Amino acid sequence: MVEMFAAENGLKGDPRLQAISNAIRVVPHFPKQGIMFQDITTLLLDHKAFKNTVDIFVDRYKDMNISVVAGVEARGFMFGPTIALAIGAKFVPLRKPKKLPGEVIAEAYELEYGSDCLEMHVGAVEARERAIVIDDLVATGGTLSAAISLLERVGAEVVECACVIGLREVKGQRRLNGKPLYILVEPREIDSC
Repeated sequence: MVEMFAAENGLKGDPRLQAISNAIRVVPHFPKQGIMFQDITTLLLDHKAFKNTVDIFVDRYKDMNISVVAGVEARGFMFGPTIALAIGAKFVPLRKPKKLPGEVIAEAYELEYGSDCLEMHVGAVEARERAIVIDDLVATGGTLSAAISLLERVGAEVVECACVIGLREVKGQRRLNGKPLYILVEPREIDSC
């Protein structure tokens, strides 16, 4: 996997990145003790930071002949459809089990503490389509890995994964099978009083 932070990939010193980072609220010990939750709902409330987030992704993907933007439930749904519309691609939701009607294919994956599964409609993606996977945050890469597997099982070419927030060194880097990972900002620490 090749990790690329926006600041190191043509956007060094871009004030939009700091504005995006500043718009993300840190909630300590949520959903459990020791977790510093990166809350993007505050980013969505800041129309300029939200637009900047989408614009950076659109600028990156608009000339890559992407035909599929696959969004991971649920926060990938907040960015994926807008990006897809702007670059002329379709949006494909990758959902938790039993949320999609009709025939689906599924991919189970391991989390730090347990397991989960993603599903996609059969026929939503065709062989040889070029896809990106979008989510809000990457930590271990397990969810993105499952998304890549779903898309590749139907013959799509996964060009890249993209996340708003990502750790400097993703735990379990090998999970993405060499797929590039584009990240806008690093996780924020708790705001000091």
